Amino acid sequence: MRKILILMMMVCGMQVHAESEYWIDVRTTGEYETGHVKGAAHIPYDEIADKITAVTADKSAKIHLYCRSGNRAGRALKVLQDMGYDNVHNDGGISDLKHETVVLEFN
Repeated sequence: MRKILILMMMVCGMQVHAESEYWIDVRTTGEYETGHVKGAAHIPYDEIADKITAVTADKSAKIHLYCRSGNRAGRALKVLQDMGYDNVHNDGGISDLKHETVVLEFN
C-alpha cells in the first residue's frame, strides 16, 4: 500500500510540474490596467526578485515575461536567471503578443 501511495504522489507531482506555465506582465500598474494577457500575473520588472515566489517557487516552471517593448522583460529575465529560474522566456512587447494566440483582457 505504501508503495502505491508513493507512486501516486510521484505521478501527481510530475503532472503538476509538467503543467506549470505562467505569464507575467512586468509593466507598470497603469500599463497593466490598460490591457494584459488573460490570467497574467502583474509584477513590475523592478520588483520581480521580491515577488516571484508569490507566483511560483518552482525554478523549472515555464515563465513568459512581457512588457511594452521587451526591454523590461529582458531585465526581469536576467534577474530570474540569476536566481536560478531556468525556463524563463522574454516574449517581447504586448503589441507582439497581439499577433499570437494570446487573449488580452481589458479592465
